[in-house]
Formats: sequence, structure tokens, C-alpha cells
Amino acid sequence: MFLGVDGGGTKTALALIDRDGRVLAQHLTSAAHFVATGMDSVRSLLHAAVQTLLAKAAVPASAVEFAFFGLPSYGEDSSVAGALDALPSGCLPEGRYRCGNDMVCGWSGSLGGIDGISVVAGTGSISYGERGGMSARCGGWGELFSDEGSAYWIATHGLNIYSRMSDGRLPRGPLHQLFNARLALDYDLDLCARIYSEAGAERSALAQFSKLVHEAAVMGDQQAVAIFTQAAEELAGLVDATRQRLGYKAGEAVLVSYSGGVFVNASGILQPRFAAALATRWASYQLREPLLPPDIGAALYAARIHRQPLAASAVERLRQKDQA
Repeated sequence: MFLGVDGGGTKTALALIDRDGRVLAQHLTSAAHFVATGMDSVRSLLHAAVQTLLAKAAVPASAVEFAFFGLPSYGEDSSVAGALDALPSGCLPEGRYRCGNDMVCGWSGSLGGIDGISVVAGTGSISYGERGGMSARCGGWGELFSDEGSAYWIATHGLNIYSRMSDGRLPRGPLHQLFNARLALDYDLDLCARIYSEAGAERSALAQFSKLVHEAAVMGDQQAVAIFTQAAEELAGLVDATRQRLGYKAGEAVLVSYSGGVFVNASGILQPRFAAALATRWASYQLREPLLPPDIGAALYAARIHRQPLAASAVERLRQKDQA
């Protein structure tokens, strides 16, 4: 059995699978981001989540052959690398797990663990790829000066457009009215209290405003549509930089896939623009819909790094189960 943990800034998903590609149990819990909640909180959350997952499957921890814990911000602060690696200690036998960045979960799931590049656009954004034993990442520097194309990035750009519409720097479109209606704003400047004085300023909570930007785009607000067009360009840029770092040769096919809430919640707006942006950068990109969710991807990766990769037939069984 292989256990996968896809940690995130908004939620954490776990999956337990067997060698034949059967999903034995899945579990969903809250964010596991040590930067936001602290090491002790993440440790407690992971231990409780693993125990719940194993209880659902009615198996002991000793039955897990290997596990992969994908954690947000892993590898972005060398001073805490040891502490992050020790987080699962106690909930699984020593030597039967490895920790890494959660970007690997999205890549492994979306491409089924084969060479190629996957871009994640969730609360944050990042691109990751593997080719012939090499790996590379691009982006994911955090919301203050990076995470382009993410839900947080879309939300803050939408809020900026709202302020410009309110001031008269831009003509008012559906986005302005939609924000006022959904947030029950009596006065436009009341938005400041919602963002700065209430919970909205918290990273994951603020990222939820991206859904309003998407609704405005669907309603035909051209400023909102422009945000998603720029988001697609930014995400394609992450993929293209990853391709270059992996050393793909001219004419060599590059499999590309994606994961994350932005692609899920805004697929009709984002995906066609993302595909077009990729095509302008490299003619040999082959965009594929994601095969599996990141939690299953984490479990697949656990099998891979344990040198017991699942057979193609098992991966196909996982795919069929996910689509059922």
C-alpha cells in the first residue's frame, strides 16, 4: 500500500492505494502550510489525518509500504528542512516516507508520473517537470512578489480593478456590481474593512475572491477577462521556463498538464487561453487534461520513489475510478 498526502494552502488531501490501482481510502482536511500555521499545528494535523485515513481503510500503519508528503513551501527555507522532514515521524514507521514540495503531487497526478511538465494554479502557483531523471521547478516564490496566475494573484488583480472602477479610473463593468452585491457593501470603501480588518486579508481567504472575478468574466466584464488572459500568459511562461531548464530539444514533444482550483473553477475562461499561450511559445507542446488528482499523484509518487512504480494497467484503473 502507498500513501499520498497533497498538502496545500487551503486544504490537504490524503489517499491510500494498493499496487493494483485500487483506492482504499481518501480523506480531506484543512491547510497544512507551516508558514501560516506553524510546525506544531501542521504536525498535529498530519498525524490526525493519517490516523483517520488508515482507520477508514481499516489497516495499521505498518501496512503502508511507503508514503509521500507533499508540503507547501518545502525546499524554500533550508533552515527548516530537517523539521519538515520530521513532521510525519511517529505516525508512520521510520524510513517509510519522504517529504517534498506539493508541486510534485500535481505533476505526478496530472501526468501519471511520466516525463513532462505540470503547472499548478491553486492558492499559489508553480510549475514542475521531470525529463530523463532531471527535475526543475519555476515560480512559487510566494504571494507577495510571485505566484502569478494563482487564485491569490487573480483575486488581488480583481480587487485592484474594483478600486479603479469605483474611483472612475476605469469604466464600471459587471465586476463592480457583482462585488457590491455578493459582499453586501453599502459603500464601496467598505471593501477596505472586509480586506484589512476582517479575515479576508488571510492568504487562503483572500484567494477566494478569485471566484468573483471569474463570475464577472463569465458575465462579460472585459477587465475580468483580461485578468484571466494575463493569468494564462503567466502560467504558460512558467511552463516554458521549466521546459528550457529541462533541456528539451527543438521539435521534441513536451507533455503538459495542470492542476489546482483555478483550472477547475475557471476552466472555460482559463484553459483555452492557456492552450493558446503555450502554442505561441513552443510548437511541440502537447496539452493533456490531468489524469488523476494530486492526492492520488502523491501516492503514485510514493510507489515510484520506493522503486515499485505502479503498472500502466493500475494507473488506468485509478483513472477510471476517478472518472466514475
